[in-house]
Amino acid sequence: MKRFFDSELDALRSHLVQMGEKSIEQVRLAVRAVVEGDPELARQVRAGDDVLDRLEVLIDEEGVRYMSLRNPVATDLRLVVVGMKAGHDLERVGDEANNIAKRALRLAGEAPLKPFVILPRMAAIAQEMLRDALDCFLQHDNDKALAVIRRDQEVDDLHRELYRELSIFMAEKPDTISRALELMFISKSIERIADHATNIAEEMVYLAKGEDIRHVDELKKGPRPAQE
Repeated sequence: MKRFFDSELDALRSHLVQMGEKSIEQVRLAVRAVVEGDPELARQVRAGDDVLDRLEVLIDEEGVRYMSLRNPVATDLRLVVVGMKAGHDLERVGDEANNIAKRALRLAGEAPLKPFVILPRMAAIAQEMLRDALDCFLQHDNDKALAVIRRDQEVDDLHRELYRELSIFMAEKPDTISRALELMFISKSIERIADHATNIAEEMVYLAKGEDIRHVDELKKGPRPAQE
């Protein structure tokens, strides 16, 4: 028989998924604003940041209320704690998308240094990581969570590659320094978004198995994904 307060846990799950979808959309639009030089898209991202802030507060309130009133069993307690922590990470994803949007506004109207290849690739991986991590929350899929964690290295590698390219631009063409620095900061924001997706995936392992793997590197290592 379904417990009468299961609907409260369902509401928390629903709000977390809603927050996840919104954060992914914010990242997508922010990177698109950079690539297309579209200031209107950047302003749209900045205006949407409040939605994530409100959802984070709502999830925290729901979690605290549930723990205070329901005396949850261990599995439910883990779900609530993980949900609240994931909400914090998603709010930080929104902050990074907002940072990207601010820099997109500064770059709007500037000639691109080169065709955008690495940044969109980084962003696509980070968004996939976020979506897969959230799927793990619904499916309690430990293997999928570990796969998300292992993809973080892809983003790190691309981040370093872009830094090398931009450093060469700055050394050879001093007039590109301001644009290159903006792109470096954007790249760092995407790298941090992937880190937040990794944090969420680590929490999903804890939810599924009750194991805290945040500082257990052996469990995070695995075969590198095949290069396309």
